[in-house]
Amino acid sequence: MTLENFIYESISEILNGGYEEVKDSIEKHKEIYKDDTAICLSMLALASFLKKDYNSFYQFMNDATFLVEQTSEPITRILHEMVLGFVNFTEKNTTLYAINYNQARKLSIKNQKTEFFERLNSLLKCPPITHYNNHNQTKDPLIALVNIGQAVAAEKNIDLLIKKIAEETKTALNADRCTVYMYDKEHNELYSKVATGLDTKELRIPADKGLAGHVLCTGETINIKDAYADKRFNPDVDKKTGYRTKTILCMPIKNFNQEIIGVFQVLNKFDEYFSPDDEDLLVAIASSAGISLENAQLFERQRKLLEEQKIVLDSFIETLATSIDARDKITSGHSSRVKMYSSLIAQEFGMEKKDIYILEKAAALHDIGKIGIKDSVLQKEGKLTPEEYKHIQQHVEITHHILEKIHMSKDFQEITEIACSHHEKYDGTGYYRHLKGEEIPFGGRILAVSDVFDAITSKRHYRDKMPIEKVIDIIKNGAGTHFDPKVVDKFLAIKLNKIVGVFITENHMTIDPEDLITLEKYNLLDLYYSIVNNCSNKLLQVFNKYYVGIDLEHE
Repeated sequence: MTLENFIYESISEILNGGYEEVKDSIEKHKEIYKDDTAICLSMLALASFLKKDYNSFYQFMNDATFLVEQTSEPITRILHEMVLGFVNFTEKNTTLYAINYNQARKLSIKNQKTEFFERLNSLLKCPPITHYNNHNQTKDPLIALVNIGQAVAAEKNIDLLIKKIAEETKTALNADRCTVYMYDKEHNELYSKVATGLDTKELRIPADKGLAGHVLCTGETINIKDAYADKRFNPDVDKKTGYRTKTILCMPIKNFNQEIIGVFQVLNKFDEYFSPDDEDLLVAIASSAGISLENAQLFERQRKLLEEQKIVLDSFIETLATSIDARDKITSGHSSRVKMYSSLIAQEFGMEKKDIYILEKAAALHDIGKIGIKDSVLQKEGKLTPEEYKHIQQHVEITHHILEKIHMSKDFQEITEIACSHHEKYDGTGYYRHLKGEEIPFGGRILAVSDVFDAITSKRHYRDKMPIEKVIDIIKNGAGTHFDPKVVDKFLAIKLNKIVGVFITENHMTIDPEDLITLEKYNLLDLYYSIVNNCSNKLLQVFNKYYVGIDLEHE
């Protein structure tokens, strides 16, 4: 017998009065199938409740509730909610019943157990709590509030929240339409992103016009039985849309401090007029909705502020990086390319977007300390003297000192640590802090590979680009000493079309479609072995066409 069938049969026996018989069966099942203990306790609670053995009921139900909270099994949780719902319905606790019923229904839909839910509902014979249609109004206003509360509880998007509140209010009041207006103080306007029943993305009206404006200014509730007989009603909207407004209930929406932040406008009650009970219900809805809407507005403002701060930070970082390019035209674009190579490596590792973002910013700023290096050293043509080399090494420490003075969140403090560790070596012989292995921030280990690769594949004052096989050889041989071997492996696994994509940001070429097909098939390691094993030079020719910047095949 399946677990579901055991539940169906046991509940049928319980409902038909076979309390003692089913108790024995359930107790035996509980001993055999210990994982189903919560299910058995829920059914024993149901049996005790029907027998009016309330002491046993509370004991079984408390034990069942404890076990249900520890499990994610949908059948266990659905059954528990349905038993609780049955008890609350029987005891006329309508609001709690609505919560239990809706929770069980949602669990069944989420876990594809709707057949189990419907079968239980059929056995327990509890009336459904649904979204009532235009001609089926809920009789219990508390149930309407429960539905609205559940609909808006977790919603942070202000536009979606307005839509949900409008739809749920329309249903609760058995009306044809509902518009939730929000007050825009800056422009002194009322606006709604969604006007239920109207095909409009945003509706804006002056804050001192129309019924909604009157309610905003006075704080009054307006209940109109005949719109066209009321002088305050403006029929122009009906003329434009072809709609016929009959009855109107208009009420302010207030925040926690009792400040008006918006207006409800509900149109055309299906059963004649909006009653005093409808007004009371809308007051309760407005009270709950007002807090939710204000929280959503605060959340949206915070989101926009963070977005603006991010834009400012991004532009600031780009400006700093550009200032280095201005010092030395021949290394212009180095930081940008290092950022692209680092991002490609990060993607090979499957890093999170936030971590890639931090890595990219660190890459853009990794050489900002060169602003403190003498032009005579930074722009010198030819080999540096030991003193000059020691001087240019100071740029990493200068980078650290510059960036640590910028006030950043904890997440963005990583930018500083990553940026100033790109010259550390895996064996501890790097600079300036002589970190070793895992002591080096992971992002710094990525930057180390990207920085060296770009340096030796770019033209400098004193040399041309290195042949690509020598470049790859340097990267390969540096694994375990200069570089983290894991980072080297991921870098050499990057497809050639992506590497070439970085090259062409410098030489402004475009990849030929036929070349793209070839480049997409191979990575840097494939290219290396095709060269050292003297394989067909076709791949090298295609690659060098973009690396060197000329088509060698037609030279």
